[in-house]
Amino acid sequence: MPNFTLKQDEKLSIKLTHHMKQGTFRRIDLYFSLPKEMGINKDTLSETDYFNAGINGRRAYHTKGLHLPLLHRRFATRMKRSASEYKSNLNLFAYQYISALDTDANEVLAINDSESLADFYDAAVELIEHCLDILKKHRSHQPKSAKLTSIYENVDNYLSWYTEQTIMRMLVKKPRPSEFSETRLALLTICDEENQYRKKKGYNSEATLKEPNRIANKMRLLRRLIEYGVIFKSKTLVLGNHTKKMVTGVATALLMSVVLVLIIKTQGAFSQLTTLMIFLLAIIYGVREVFKDEFKNILWRWIRRGKPKWARTLYDSTSQVEIAKQKVWLDYSISKKLPQQSKDLLAERHSQNKQSAQLLHYRIETRVSKQGFQAGYDTMEENIFFSLRPLTRYAEGGTGKVYERLDTTANREKIQTTSIERRYQINVIVALDQGQYQAQFERYRITLNRSGIIEIEKAGEAKIKDKADKKLQSKLYSLMHIKRRL
Repeated sequence: MPNFTLKQDEKLSIKLTHHMKQGTFRRIDLYFSLPKEMGINKDTLSETDYFNAGINGRRAYHTKGLHLPLLHRRFATRMKRSASEYKSNLNLFAYQYISALDTDANEVLAINDSESLADFYDAAVELIEHCLDILKKHRSHQPKSAKLTSIYENVDNYLSWYTEQTIMRMLVKKPRPSEFSETRLALLTICDEENQYRKKKGYNSEATLKEPNRIANKMRLLRRLIEYGVIFKSKTLVLGNHTKKMVTGVATALLMSVVLVLIIKTQGAFSQLTTLMIFLLAIIYGVREVFKDEFKNILWRWIRRGKPKWARTLYDSTSQVEIAKQKVWLDYSISKKLPQQSKDLLAERHSQNKQSAQLLHYRIETRVSKQGFQAGYDTMEENIFFSLRPLTRYAEGGTGKVYERLDTTANREKIQTTSIERRYQINVIVALDQGQYQAQFERYRITLNRSGIIEIEKAGEAKIKDKADKKLQSKLYSLMHIKRRL
């Protein structure tokens, strides 16, 4: 069964992640239920503005089961190929290392503290051992060519720094009992060794090392260089430009026809040019200007209703081969157009949360090519980022106060004042492969205020309905019914 994940990415953004194999087709629908009290609609925030400012995507190659042991077996020997493929393979290796390290580090951090801290530290030590083995193997294939040395140094610099940061990120989020002090010191020693390794190689200047912002920005740049050969290039086209020109022409022609008819009738009523005739002609042209844009927009929305607004083509950054084609929809909708599964999920909300809402519908259809993937890959990963910052601009940022009387023996007249913040709740319905044989519906509840996301949690899931099985069952029932009649 195809799967996806929806989780918080940054302070005010969410990320949808899913995977697709070669030659497959995928449709994803997201229904954002926005409280009407926020005042968000097509007049205050147009679909095009939000698409350009709030929606971003990243697509890349993906290997199933990204873990460091698997990475060691699959990618450690890829550097033995020709020099022309070195840069591409090295970037792929580094990207997979980063992804695998993030996956395994999150699994280690997910170990519950109340169960056993010993399990966490044992898992952390095992994880770092895999990291050191892979880095050792990677450093044993340092190129001799001067042209490739700079590429190798950039990758090696970032992998060393990111490994060090991951170790410290894991340690800082866990308690520090005295019985595990030796293990923590051993892990921190590895961080010091990687730091000294970078200094010995002269990867970073002294001025950069002294300023955390400079080193962080440099590493962010190195990461973009690594992702350049892995992240697919995309070319996005706005659909309907020629149709929009035709709509403008047709709308203008229709309005001018009405205006000319009114002018002819006015001239018939007034044989000579009079003040009243001039006044009536001014009114006719004024009405034309008032309704011209509105009529054009109504006609445009009617013609483009239900059609995609953007088309995107994905290319391999290295070979420039076409990987996939996508079509994107983004429209404000009404509750009547929601699929039944989405209506059922929204109906599960508590009564106090069933407030009037504005629906924003996002759809993306992807058709992956059967060929064009680099050797060793048959799956692409897509991450779609939805920024909620354009939405929070319409949220009230003011705070109020709640007063509470403290009934204490020391001072029974004391009143406690607590500042409160205005919070909003956005429901998101994610429909995967809606309209296909198998459809998956999930509801997520996002609680946020003007400054950030407070909580995001899965609030419901609809059962997968296999239409193929239903058709098969109906055919079998019909055959049994015919057999009984015979």
